[in-house]
Amino acid sequence: MTDAPDTSQQDPRLTALPAQIRQWARDLGFADLGITRPDPGPHGQRLQEWLKQGYHGDMAYMADHGNKRYTPTALVPGTARVISVRMDYRTAPDNPHQALANRETAYVTRYALGRDYHKLIRKRLAILAKQIDDAVQGYDYRAFVDSAPVLERALAQRAGLGWMGKNTMIIHPKAGSLFFLGEIFTSAPLPVDAPFDTEHCGSCSACLSACPTDAFVGPHLLDARRCISYLTIELKGPIPEELRAKMGNRVFGCDDCQLVCPWNKFSKPTREPDFRPRHHLDNSELATLFLWTEDEFLTRTEGSAIRRTGYENWLRNLAVGLGNAPTTIPVVEALKQRADHPSSLVREHVHWALTRHGLAP
Repeated sequence: MTDAPDTSQQDPRLTALPAQIRQWARDLGFADLGITRPDPGPHGQRLQEWLKQGYHGDMAYMADHGNKRYTPTALVPGTARVISVRMDYRTAPDNPHQALANRETAYVTRYALGRDYHKLIRKRLAILAKQIDDAVQGYDYRAFVDSAPVLERALAQRAGLGWMGKNTMIIHPKAGSLFFLGEIFTSAPLPVDAPFDTEHCGSCSACLSACPTDAFVGPHLLDARRCISYLTIELKGPIPEELRAKMGNRVFGCDDCQLVCPWNKFSKPTREPDFRPRHHLDNSELATLFLWTEDEFLTRTEGSAIRRTGYENWLRNLAVGLGNAPTTIPVVEALKQRADHPSSLVREHVHWALTRHGLAP
């Protein structure tokens, strides 16, 4: 794209277009849409300070790309507007609290139970971009869903889709926080929406207190190095031993800071059938998943976000869950079967788990 002047007042085609774009978005399964300028506001400075503190851990990509992550026009020159969308992912019926309470059950973050959202949302955004282009030609569009360095939560807040909660999630007063985000960068200078400048967390700190590993340094500030989502998805080496017992049965991601948020009583069930749980991952025993072969893992996580962690780290995570489970025959026997696993990473965590059950590795 080339730099585009703000010509929204000069192009009458653009004035009424947002209402039509919102309707197209709803037809494509999106729950909401907002339009903002390519400016994340104060969130860019906050990101730089967060990185300086090293809170991103091994996520080196968060510091890559220079200023592109917090300067949309550096990422896509000529961007005049960012169209931010959200899509609900909570399935119904679902009982995450019950899954967490059963220590022999593997807990998988609710967003990863069904089909990987990246491709699905990107495809819908491509359709939406084409519809806009067909209506108002002469502008450029690029869609993103975690596929580029984009401060998506900051842009969603600036586009009016919610406020940044104390748990760093975007919260909408009528929909909670259980939704995905995506963006279209465009050179079309569309009318913009008002940012969501008010916060409604008040004195509530339930999310900060609920974190099993005490990952929150304070309101709006997360030390990812202690976050279970980071530990089970992003971290490639051993999980710090002092955090393992705190992880419970959470083997891929964590939802605790969202499950206790009072605003999520307003969350809406998804209309997207592809987000429904696959292979009973919403209610599977740790021991059963731990005995999957690599072929079974690859087959049963095909098209799933769980693939991201890889088979070795999947076994690592499950070993920790089994170490925190009750000492039962299925739990112990599953661990024993992996005690001599060829991966030193897996063996280390299996040995830790066996020791937790009073058994010498």
